[in-house]
Amino acid sequence: MMPNSNSKIHRGGQEAGRRELVSRSLQSAQHCLEDQDFGTAYAHYLLVLNLAPELKTSVKETFQFTLFKWAEELDSLARIQDLFNCYEQALELYPDDEVICNSMGEHLFRMGFRDEAAGYFHKAVKLNPDFADAKENFYRVANWLVERWHFIMLNDTRRNLTYLKAIENAVHSGCKSVLDIGTGTGILSMFAKKAGASLVYACELSKTMYELAHDVVAANNMERNIKLLHLKSLDIEIPKHIPERVSLVVTETVDAGLFGEGIVESLIHAWEHLLLQPKPKNQDFNTGDYGRVIPASATIFGMAVECKEIRRHHRVGMQEIAGVHLSNSVQFFSPTYASAGSEETVEPYTTEKLSRIPGGYVPLTEPCQVMTVDFNNLQELKSLAARKPWKLSLPVTEGGILDAVVVWFVLQLDDEHALSTSPSEETCWEQAVYPVQGLPDYSVKTGDMVLMEVCCQDCYLKIQKISSLSSECGMDFSDRDDTLSLGNEAELCDALAGLQTTSKQDGNAQVCVLESTEIALLNNVLYHKCFKAAMDKVLLALNPSKDSQSMDVDGHGNGMNLQENQNKSFLDAAPDPLYVLDVSEGFSILPIIAGKLGPVRAYSSVEKEQHQAALNVISEANHFPKETLEFWLSHLEDESVVLQRPKSDKLWSIIILDVIETSGLIQQEVMEKAAISRCLLHSGGKIFPQYVLVYGMLVESQSLLLESAVQGTEPTLGFNIAPFINQFKVPVRVYLDLSTLPCVPLSKPAELLRLDLMNPLLNSSSREVKVQICKSGQVTAIPFWYHIYLDEDHSLNTSDESSHWKQAAVVLDEPLQVQVGDELTLDVQHHKSNICITVKR
Repeated sequence: MMPNSNSKIHRGGQEAGRRELVSRSLQSAQHCLEDQDFGTAYAHYLLVLNLAPELKTSVKETFQFTLFKWAEELDSLARIQDLFNCYEQALELYPDDEVICNSMGEHLFRMGFRDEAAGYFHKAVKLNPDFADAKENFYRVANWLVERWHFIMLNDTRRNLTYLKAIENAVHSGCKSVLDIGTGTGILSMFAKKAGASLVYACELSKTMYELAHDVVAANNMERNIKLLHLKSLDIEIPKHIPERVSLVVTETVDAGLFGEGIVESLIHAWEHLLLQPKPKNQDFNTGDYGRVIPASATIFGMAVECKEIRRHHRVGMQEIAGVHLSNSVQFFSPTYASAGSEETVEPYTTEKLSRIPGGYVPLTEPCQVMTVDFNNLQELKSLAARKPWKLSLPVTEGGILDAVVVWFVLQLDDEHALSTSPSEETCWEQAVYPVQGLPDYSVKTGDMVLMEVCCQDCYLKIQKISSLSSECGMDFSDRDDTLSLGNEAELCDALAGLQTTSKQDGNAQVCVLESTEIALLNNVLYHKCFKAAMDKVLLALNPSKDSQSMDVDGHGNGMNLQENQNKSFLDAAPDPLYVLDVSEGFSILPIIAGKLGPVRAYSSVEKEQHQAALNVISEANHFPKETLEFWLSHLEDESVVLQRPKSDKLWSIIILDVIETSGLIQQEVMEKAAISRCLLHSGGKIFPQYVLVYGMLVESQSLLLESAVQGTEPTLGFNIAPFINQFKVPVRVYLDLSTLPCVPLSKPAELLRLDLMNPLLNSSSREVKVQICKSGQVTAIPFWYHIYLDEDHSLNTSDESSHWKQAAVVLDEPLQVQVGDELTLDVQHHKSNICITVKR
């Protein structure tokens, strides 16, 4: 009996010791938290939870708080591995905690690990479908991970059928082993299996898409027949990953500019390492022992167009904005132009669905063949990158303004089956757009020539040095081959003089590269006029003597020049300057507009050195004293203090906040910024905008449905893909152009929500809105936009045609049948940047 009772005493002693250690560790953790020693507190909590798992529920909230604080500290010290180790330990203790999952995702996302972040956001949403922070994070990352074109393409029955038939032809003619490069959801691999291929391999680099393909292939009972590889095709080795060379490669790794997803590089590698030898020319017997590629070839076409929408996003169209002179010493370009001379690999084109571009477009030339490429010819693929740039000339058939060269292609899958991405076809594809920039004159007339240089470089089709040549030069363009036959030497010199682009025009100009949305903002005349009038109103109210001191750069108006005017006002009163802070995103000239309205110290939060330099040049051109414009972020070590006042005894007269993203969503944390801003205004000061009204209407739009989710198994030819890819559908579509969205309005616009930045008591995060149906149909979506009120007299509508903002839309899970006269209730919720709308009968 004795040994047994000893062990009981021993166990009792152990238990008492454990309880004592747990109690002491909890006390120590509490003291550490009071001293803000989060690392030691975290270590104590880990010990407690490992020794006493029964305390998990009671200490959960304090443990989470400690983890997040310690993680912030580790992040600031760049101890990234320690940070992730802490989260992994926490998730071992709380594997089903959505808050920890979401926080881990946020850290991963900030560090650029979007694929991994998505996994944690997705898990957090699954654990708690009502967890708003995780939902918003998941929607933002889902847009990037599973790009929206996956839905559009999978819904394109014609494209799917064309690929299926071409793959069937190849398999039936003897190609029994298949490699699908960039498989996405696995649809082409499943086509190959269905056609009778005995061996099918598929590779996918994206972790999210690879896992998705796994689920899709299993759901279609093909997991035994299709081997999925989480690899780039360039890393596939024989026999390590696949046993031997295959007879068919299928791929759709093409973008709007054909080569942008690396198809040339991956096919060179495939021909050299993964494919059987190609069939020798003029040989007709069974092709099974030879290799081939689908698509077999492509032909690229291009034409020059006039298009106001492209122009306003890539060229600043005025010399003066709301009284501010834009100096000739600054030249603005969009990133596509910058890519021409840049060492970096920048995509040299943007993409647009021309059939839906606001304001339409006018072809200035006939479509012209730019080049062809044979994907079954290794030598041709290898020579592409080495080929010297070649010149093209397109005769102008319709006079107008030269805004862009637009490019599309015909993908020849095999001898019988082709897909075209032409703007005149009903296609799921966008076209590649090469905006024309840096010319002294953009007008062309019938008979002129549009000249350009074409090359394939860094995996991209580049079209550069676009210019026009007047027909009055009397040159001969009969030879349209690689080189243009120009006339005699004098004509050649004339032609070259006519080709001068900006870099030749003004060697001293300050080059400033802006995003296309920033250029569209500069071109938004109403926006700047509105801000000028609203700022003037506030400054005048705060400094009534200002009226006689308004800065008049040209020296008109008061009949004296600026210097005299300033000297006079300083002698008169030398009033204290008023402080204006602009914390809007990106490039903004609002601080300079403010600086012209009197004795103002304007602070800009522009960060890029190139942008600061451009604003300084514009300030000088407007004869500003040096101290009028300052760059606020250059004063700051820590961005979180961005809204604090410049001096302790000065408060801001105006704070300009960015409330709406160009995508059509509300900026994240804008209400928090407004709350801080209200504390930093002096009496009579204002936040711009003062309030925002959200408007929306009910519409029927088939195209919004097709762009948001795969519509059952019919478009995917009977394969079960929809439930898997649709996990990544997001309820809000962004970057829409409401003016050209194919839709039928079923109600009038209604006010959905008010966001008040000056008076938070007028805000509510949810609201019910009654809406009358004025046309029978199916409600599929609710597009929404904003009226931005700087004050009661000055407002901007984000759906105006001159607006640099796009619109967004909530897409309903299930379309709702309605009749004229029905009344629906919309339950509108706003959380951070997310607007959620539920429709009730």
